[in-house]
Amino acid sequence: MAGVVRQTIDQEALERYIKQNFGFGQSNPTYQITDSTRKRYVLRKKPPGKLLSKTAHQVDREYRVIHALEQTDVPVPRAYCLCEDESILGTAFYIMEFFDGRMFENPSFPGVPANDRREMWHDAIRTLAKLHRLNPSEIGLSTFGKPSGFYTRQLATFARLAQSQASARDADTSLPVGHPPHFHQLLSLFSRNQPRERDGPVLVHGDYKIDNLVFHPTQPRVIGILDWEMSTIGHPLADLTNVLGPWTVSNATTSWPRIHADAAFLSPSRSGSKAAEFPGLPSREEVVGWYEEAVGWRVPAGELEWATGFALFRDSVIFQGIAARWAVRQASSEKAMVYGREMGPFAEMAWALVGGGGVGEGRARL
Repeated sequence: MAGVVRQTIDQEALERYIKQNFGFGQSNPTYQITDSTRKRYVLRKKPPGKLLSKTAHQVDREYRVIHALEQTDVPVPRAYCLCEDESILGTAFYIMEFFDGRMFENPSFPGVPANDRREMWHDAIRTLAKLHRLNPSEIGLSTFGKPSGFYTRQLATFARLAQSQASARDADTSLPVGHPPHFHQLLSLFSRNQPRERDGPVLVHGDYKIDNLVFHPTQPRVIGILDWEMSTIGHPLADLTNVLGPWTVSNATTSWPRIHADAAFLSPSRSGSKAAEFPGLPSREEVVGWYEEAVGWRVPAGELEWATGFALFRDSVIFQGIAARWAVRQASSEKAMVYGREMGPFAEMAWALVGGGGVGEGRARL
């Protein structure tokens, strides 16, 4: 394998056939490769240098899960090879299929006809349900994660991540990144009244959202799910609350404009809502109903609210990680500094939801 890669990815190829042109991801550098026949591939690699987190950037896990899913009805790119020999490109990497489709950074699907907008959201939810209906053991992923205790482990993981990331110091100012607001209070709150476990293990994507999906070039359907870095066996509410993020953040924040807040997702009854300008865009309640119908089980409202608060807290730590990578100049995106600043607002939204005061259309009771 190493010899083949060395012969294929030489200096000439790096200059002529490889370009870093995927701008949505904030973690693993991603490249488009074009071979001599003009066929395109995608290369994902760990970032260079000393990594702040041992649990992030695990390209070997990404490769394992998409390779296992290739024979299911979950749309994923074909995984061609994994190379863990760091002498080739400096870090571990894998190569996968390139999808010639549409990607949308904005989940309101601007410029898309109303019927397509609605169907694209509907298919995104149907696609998520396909993943959650799988039995991990039937596709060789029984050891991909522990079958229970997902949110307990998540709390421990993100507490550990936050501690490591908080100590990162800016390369210019030497100031530490620090913890998200209300960090320790949130840890205490989320240690109680966790959602019930599902009857069997569930495979979760870990970062399921519209900009990690590839849609058909002309049809309103999903042809691929990307960015499996955070996938594991866990609780399905983690993915559901993540894809519901546009409604959650837009209706929670009073600080406009926010990067992740969009007036298209504001409830029509709220001042400044632009929902009417995006016909076909479903409501949060409709999306939850679609999910329940497709996956075959009911989502308890109280558990969904708890999981929504946790998702905001989790995102604040993820943004802290982006801020930490920017601080040591290890980030792979020019937007990293801006995204890192979302650490504080997301923690404040989580605290408003679960710590008191209430936001949006409901309040979690812990």
